[in-house]
This record gives sequence, structure tokens and C-alpha cells, in this order.
Amino acid sequence: MRKWHCKKCNYVYDPQVGDIRHGIPEGTPFEQLPPNWKCPICGAPKSDFKPA
Repeated sequence: MRKWHCKKCNYVYDPQVGDIRHGIPEGTPFEQLPPNWKCPICGAPKSDFKPA
């Protein structure tokens, strides 16, 4: 599973880590994040992420 970078703040979503603070468990691929998921740092939508 590849990592994804936020184009606005450079936060890195790592599927192996997930986003526990926002209820996303470890092992969740970026493509399976809910459509309303946002960057936990700057609030950017999924469309503002690019593959690492």
C-alpha cells in the first residue's frame, strides 16, 4: 500500500498507520477512506492528496 501526501500541508497518510484520531484503522488503503475524510492537519479534502 502506498502513502499519500497532502498538497497543501505535506501531511502523509500512511495506510499502515491509518488515522486513529478520526476512526480510520490501521491497514486502510487511501482509496477506501470515506468520501468526506479530510486531512487531519489542514482539513483539505481527499482530492488534494497525491500518491507518494
